[in-house]
Amino acid sequence: MKRPIDLTAFGLMIVLCTTWGLQQSAIKLAAPAIDPMMQIGLRSIIAAALVVTLSRLIFHERWLRGVFIGPGLLAGTLFGAEYVLVAEGLRWTTASHMAVFLYTAPIFAAIGLHIIQPEERLSLLQWLGVAITFSGVAVIFLVPELRGADPMAPSMVVGDLLGLGAGLGWGLTTVVIRTTRLANAPPAQTLTCQLFVAGLLALGFSIVTGRVAMTPGPVDIANLSAQTLLVCTLSFLVWFRLLQIYPSSRLGVLSFMTPVFGVLAGALLLGERLTSGFLLGGALVLLGMLVVQAQDLFARRALARRPA
Repeated sequence: MKRPIDLTAFGLMIVLCTTWGLQQSAIKLAAPAIDPMMQIGLRSIIAAALVVTLSRLIFHERWLRGVFIGPGLLAGTLFGAEYVLVAEGLRWTTASHMAVFLYTAPIFAAIGLHIIQPEERLSLLQWLGVAITFSGVAVIFLVPELRGADPMAPSMVVGDLLGLGAGLGWGLTTVVIRTTRLANAPPAQTLTCQLFVAGLLALGFSIVTGRVAMTPGPVDIANLSAQTLLVCTLSFLVWFRLLQIYPSSRLGVLSFMTPVFGVLAGALLLGERLTSGFLLGGALVLLGMLVVQAQDLFARRALARRPA
């Protein structure tokens, strides 16, 4: 039986959400010296090697055979597509916008699982949460146009759509992991599949588009190192460990702090302007995701209270 959320879990989730929320701003900060796509590729390949070393050589975990050719490759491709879309989208939109659109992933995952697994059917309240989320997305796109003042630049619209596509890719990755043999694989094996394929896709994209030139200084190297060690390696391993100990629905609710930290990081570190339309839309996106997750949380509580 999994533990209830305690101070340890809450504290670790604050650290994780802060780390994840900072990554879009970190990529933007290093972009003048290292193209975002190169950053994604380099950090993913190096992180994959680190995860393999920790799992196989230090912790001696047993990996499932034959997982990579099949569900591992599919999950890795979807995860890689997410990263490619994030890297490309950050060239056109702000880190704040990317943080909100990327974290629509739980909604896409919920819809996918609703279609594939009968036990994951969404309730009426959860469908309301889905509607609220996408109404928030619509508000971000449409409010500037309806007001007739300060409309979004076409390039930002493209970047936001790429961010939404990244959220879709992440959500579908979750569906693949939950519904295939990867559900029984060690977390490190699943993470390695994702990082390795994502790294190859991002580096390949960089080479094809000719965006391989780099002029990094000490700060840029430290930035990329932190992304590799903290974001791609340690944070994901800690997250998977928490999922083994605590209820996923409650951790999912706590993870909604991530886009909030992402928006704050964009404003504080990059000086990004937060319009009223974006703040309203972002709040609706978070509210909708909270409704979807909270329904599952309430259902689990009701079931736990029933007499044996």
